[in-house]
Amino acid sequence: MYYAIPFPDIGPVIFTIPVLGLPLRWYALAYIVGLIVGWRVVVGLMRRPALWGGQAPMPPERVEDLLTAVILGVVLGGRLGFVLFYEPAHFLANPLEIFQVWRGGMSFHGGFLGVVVAGYWYCRRHAIAPLSVADAFALVAPVGLGLGRIANFINAELWGRPTDLPWGVIFPGAAAQACATLAGPCARHPSQLYEAGLEGILLGAILWGLLARGALRRPGLILGVFLIGYGIARMTVEMFRQADAQFISADNPLGHVIDWAGFGLSMGQILSLPMVLVGLWFALRARRAV
Repeated sequence: MYYAIPFPDIGPVIFTIPVLGLPLRWYALAYIVGLIVGWRVVVGLMRRPALWGGQAPMPPERVEDLLTAVILGVVLGGRLGFVLFYEPAHFLANPLEIFQVWRGGMSFHGGFLGVVVAGYWYCRRHAIAPLSVADAFALVAPVGLGLGRIANFINAELWGRPTDLPWGVIFPGAAAQACATLAGPCARHPSQLYEAGLEGILLGAILWGLLARGALRRPGLILGVFLIGYGIARMTVEMFRQADAQFISADNPLGHVIDWAGFGLSMGQILSLPMVLVGLWFALRARRAV
């Protein structure tokens, strides 16, 4: 006999908007709240030139315009990243499904690259220091990451591997169906909450601690630490997270994309490793700057 936690009585839809009949979902709310909080915090940072060593990288009123570009980068990059990184063969055979974003399928790494491209384009166009702006957005990214992972938990998606630990959760839906071959319901690691704690709470505390120590005066330092922190957190949680179905087979039950001499890497780990390396470069570069 082992202990497990039943999934809470909560669904992905908060309520349906009257007359329009449109559902407001927890995942959408996570995006909305994350973007609004991020916008207001970045505006506040731009209003405090002392944090930057004398002059903020951009006027506060410009943040709203930059946010528009960032939103486009998140949505387009996140979707294209999922298409290219996780199910290229499926979408090559069904290209019209690429535009059906309401059916799910977003990649953090793709969304991150989309933000980088959109932010860099905006900064170059308006003669703004891109590294300083990247530091500001890295500071607020853990808010969206934490909320997004909690929404993943509520949606009962991106669940972890089976476990007999007492905090294992018995997820409904597809997770329960995947356990059908086992004797009775199986509990799984709540890997979404692991990520919310590491990528949201812990990483956010580290970055804001750096802010208190004057890190914004060294362009690229907070960005570098964010990349390192996210990459390590994601690679760690991937060891407890159930791989996507398209990567799992009888010969590859853990869904490793690379398996060398008994050491395997999932797609999430492969995509996160370059983030750690690039983050180290940015952090060391910023530390050496005068």
